[in-house]
Amino acid sequence: MRNSILRFASAALLAAAGAVLSFSVAAQEVPKQIQPPANEQLFLRVHAKGDQVYTCKADGAQFTWTLKAPDAQLFDKDGKPFGKHFAGPSWEANDGSRVTGKAVGNAPSPDADSIPWLLVNVLSHDGSGVLSRATTIQRLNTKGGKAPASGCDASHAGQEVRVPYSADYLFYFYAPK
Repeated sequence: MRNSILRFASAALLAAAGAVLSFSVAAQEVPKQIQPPANEQLFLRVHAKGDQVYTCKADGAQFTWTLKAPDAQLFDKDGKPFGKHFAGPSWEANDGSRVTGKAVGNAPSPDADSIPWLLVNVLSHDGSGVLSRATTIQRLNTKGGKAPASGCDASHAGQEVRVPYSADYLFYFYAPK
């Protein structure tokens, strides 16, 4: 009995240490170029599931898939609908508050088949709900969403393709110290 209790206690301690270690490692994996400013605090994390929409466009004699817009639904930590993410780039909560931003930093996703991680500065706010205080947004933990490597040529000019993706969006606000 005593050995069983010791094995259980050891396993519990190892599991707890592993959880702390993995959290610390995860925090360190966010590259410096997409860290929010030091005077900002995290206030919201949502999960996005949807598509990155690309259009086949000519660039001189070359044809490339060019991002048109994201089209995703946002979910809170409990998996409940929170809002949507769309062209702008913009994020809109179900309470009507909306922010539009501009990417100011990016880093490759650890998943080579996924779109990059981003840091976005909020440029405009609409409404007075939950997103009204957002100043910076991070896009992390991306899965999928990359433009196709082929299929864009003169015969497909103007054609759109939707590529499924998911990501976590972390919203920060200015909090002077």
